[in-house]
Amino acid sequence: MTITQFFFILFAIITLVSGFRVVTTRTMFHAALYLVISLFGVALMFVLLEAGFLAAVQLIVYIGAIAILIIFAVMLTRGMMESKAPMLNSQSGLAAVVSAAALFILIRVVTSFDFQTVAAEVPADNVTQLGKSIVGQFVLPFEVTSVLLLAALIGAIYIARERKKGE
Repeated sequence: MTITQFFFILFAIITLVSGFRVVTTRTMFHAALYLVISLFGVALMFVLLEAGFLAAVQLIVYIGAIAILIIFAVMLTRGMMESKAPMLNSQSGLAAVVSAAALFILIRVVTSFDFQTVAAEVPADNVTQLGKSIVGQFVLPFEVTSVLLLAALIGAIYIARERKKGE
């Protein structure tokens, strides 16, 4: 096992464990923090794959913007800091069966796939091509997402504001 494989497995374990904790923790604030750890693990895997641009985007967009926005929204809504709701509901059994089936299918696909260990040639201007394709084709979804995030932040501030007795 090479050092790169060791770090890839380490980062994958960190990402998977923190992703599991995102959906199993009781408090929303802790789930947001585990989400940050999980997204950071994905950024580290991008670094190992020598995709520096994608790692930077992962750090700036997901950790720097979306995860921090979620943390602020959770902190502004005081009632969601401690959840008194039960961890399991009436659909947890069905969810466990569907998750087990999806895991079985994923394992079958991964074990039957013939992975090539030869690295492909990466064009020198791949960042330029990626930037042109994003700006050329996907500007509208980025703008819609930014407006949606702004609306969510304004909604969280509106919900968290203190009301006077007459309101």
